[in-house]
Parts: sequence; structure tokens; C-alpha cells
Amino acid sequence: MEYNTTRKPLIIPEYGRNIQEMIQYACTIEDREQRLKAAKIIINVMAQMHPQAKDSVDYKHKLWDHLYIISDFKIEVDAPYPPPPPLNISTKPERISYHDKEIEFKHYGKNIAMIIEKATAYPDGPEKDALVKTIAIHLKKSYLNWNRDSVSDDLIEEHLKILSKGQLKLNEDIKLTTTSDLLARNKPRKPFRQKNTGNNNQRGRKKPQ
Repeated sequence: MEYNTTRKPLIIPEYGRNIQEMIQYACTIEDREQRLKAAKIIINVMAQMHPQAKDSVDYKHKLWDHLYIISDFKIEVDAPYPPPPPLNISTKPERISYHDKEIEFKHYGKNIAMIIEKATAYPDGPEKDALVKTIAIHLKKSYLNWNRDSVSDDLIEEHLKILSKGQLKLNEDIKLTTTSDLLARNKPRKPFRQKNTGNNNQRGRKKPQ
């Protein structure tokens, strides 16, 4: 008995081992016309295995590319499409560079740090006070999403001070939304169910004689 652990690894696993072995066999056919005929039959089988691929653009071209890849670019046929360059298959994509700015509190996210930076440029007045209060409430909500216990307003004010580098501060007369109210708002609502009063069961029934 032959186990998969002793076989060659699948190059494109979604086509399975039978397709891979068929392609490997096609590579050994000496007659060029017969080799092309075998390759076309394999392409049709591959298309039947993934019928949803027909909705994509140039799906036939992709199937021939997969045929070349599975054959390790060893199959020589007069295909309707040229083989893809091997370098494009083995080349790794470029690494995505992340932002250089270090987030002080990751559970608040980057966007709130940008909003706080904009708020520091506001002139002092009622509009700025309202904006600072809104930011503080958002910090409190975000903190409760990360930690479902409780959080004091003093801690939120301290985090606001750190994130704004000491430029934003809550007025003493401003009170934030309580923890219980914020948790109640975040709690998913139960679906409404109409109570069964028993009247519906009586409809359409004949009264006993």
C-alpha cells in the first residue's frame, strides 16, 4: 500500500493527485500531437473539477498556466497560450510596510490618535470642550470592549492626557457616561416575541354544543 507521505507533494492541491499523475504521464508521451491531445483532455477534466472558474476572465488561460506549473514546466506542447515565466511563480510578494508611528494604547486604535491630534489644534471654547468630551466617551467605550469590567473616569482622563501629550483635558464639571449605561448600549437586543394570549387558539374553533 502506498501512502501520501511517501509520494511527491501536490503542486496545486485543489486538482488532486490524479490530475498531477495524468500530467506527469503526458510529459512522457513521445509523439507531440498525442501529447497535445492528452493535455487538452486533462484541461477539460480540470475545467469540470472547478466549473465556477468559467465565470472568471481568461479561465482557459489560467488552466493552461496550472498545467505548466503542475508539470514543473517540463511539458512541451503547442498550447494556445505561452507558459508563464517560472520566476513569477517562485518570487515572493513584497512585504507590506506598516506605519512607523507607535500606538500608545493599541485597544484604542490608530484613528482615535489621529482625531486627538486634530482636536489639539482647535481653539479653546465650548466647541473644543464638546469634542474632548466625545473623545473621552469613545475612549471609555473602546476600553470596555477590551475589558468588560469597569473603568474609572480618572483612568480615561489619564489616557487622554497621555495620548494628547498633555494638550487635552476634561473640564471638572464634565461627567462621562456611566459604565453601566455604556455596557447596556453595547448589549445585543433580544428579538421581539409577541406574547401568546390564548385568543389566537380560540379563533376558527366552534364552540362546544
